[in-house]
Amino acid sequence: MADQVRILCVDDEENILNSLRRLFMDEEFETVISGSGAKALEILGSGRDFAVIISDQRMPGMTGTEFLAQAREAAPEATRILLTGYADIEATVDAINRGGASRYITKPWNDTELLQTVKDAISSYLLRRENRRLAALVQQQNEELKEWNGNLKHRVLEQTADIRKKNGELQELIDHHQKNFEDTIEAFSNLVELHNPGVRSHSRNVARIAVRAAEILELPDPELKTVRVAALLHDIGKIGGPSTPALRDTVTQGTRDLTEYMQHPVRGQAAVDGVEGLRAAGVLIRHHHEHYDGSGFPDRLLRAEIPPGAQLIGMADFLEIGLRGFQGDNAVELALAELKKQLGSLFDPELFPAVARAALEVCDAFRAKSGLEEREVSSTGLAEGMVLSRDICSGTGLLLLSKGIELDADNIQALRRNYRLDPPKGGVFVLVRK
Repeated sequence: MADQVRILCVDDEENILNSLRRLFMDEEFETVISGSGAKALEILGSGRDFAVIISDQRMPGMTGTEFLAQAREAAPEATRILLTGYADIEATVDAINRGGASRYITKPWNDTELLQTVKDAISSYLLRRENRRLAALVQQQNEELKEWNGNLKHRVLEQTADIRKKNGELQELIDHHQKNFEDTIEAFSNLVELHNPGVRSHSRNVARIAVRAAEILELPDPELKTVRVAALLHDIGKIGGPSTPALRDTVTQGTRDLTEYMQHPVRGQAAVDGVEGLRAAGVLIRHHHEHYDGSGFPDRLLRAEIPPGAQLIGMADFLEIGLRGFQGDNAVELALAELKKQLGSLFDPELFPAVARAALEVCDAFRAKSGLEEREVSSTGLAEGMVLSRDICSGTGLLLLSKGIELDADNIQALRRNYRLDPPKGGVFVLVRK
């Protein structure tokens, strides 16, 4: 049937294909399987339409990335999903860039999550197909309108309302994909901090301060989003390099370690450059260790040559590291005093007031909750409005949410899902009124 919805599953392991076939056997779409990328391309060339293509990354002869790149040409309307190992970041980024993958699923997958992802992709495919049908219908009716002199206004309004409804549905889908993109950035940030568990939540804290400072400076909304992404991923270049016990210790590092450390901004930019939407953030990642007086790295930029967003991230980075060395209610003031000593040498003095105000606001937001008491609750006992008093990490050490976050319906649902996938030890520590 022409209207039959199909998905294509590609994996060289028969047990994986059997698992996928069992998962989808009761669904209202046809599941076609292939044991290799080459055979899958033959299937795509047979003239049948596919709504979703799911491919394993590690296959002999042709990797998932190589297959998806060719599948993108053969079936451009299909949503492409990559099955990959959780730590295979380079292959995942390559698949997004070359193969146009819109989502990646880690092995072993969660059946409910994978099934919902496929259903969402099919809904997107059907919506696009319906929009094309409606567009063709509108074109046809526009020709007929020349002969219709009676109920012209009624027909136009009727079609306009239908198109607006479909456009609204399409906008909802776009918003959904945007949230998936933001969640992917959060996931990459968590992977960065797995490289050095001793600095857990560092990137998120840097992002909070840098973004708030950018808001105070009234930077345009697109630049705010770029600063946030760059701040979350500013240390991504450290993955693959030696793990260091401290965030910043250039005095005690040897020449070889220091040279390796100074390469991480460049490596970080290179890691994200393959994704077009991350290239602006990559520039800030490259330059967040540049100094106002030209003594920084990697390019020894001077003063106005340094992008303001990169300076904000560098100052927030310096400040967040400094906060870890102080205790007590005046810790932020002491860290700000250390930051102030570096103005005119490491950092731009004109940006300091915005960064100082941002740091005080971010820290005061958590201090304001000090009138509450800490309580440990189970994942099923979470409620909207509760405030985390400690970081929440998965059983394998992945940061899920940082302390100070006020829970809403979305992150409660995400936490409960993670408790099923990778359960932490113990419950969740929250602040409640005494």
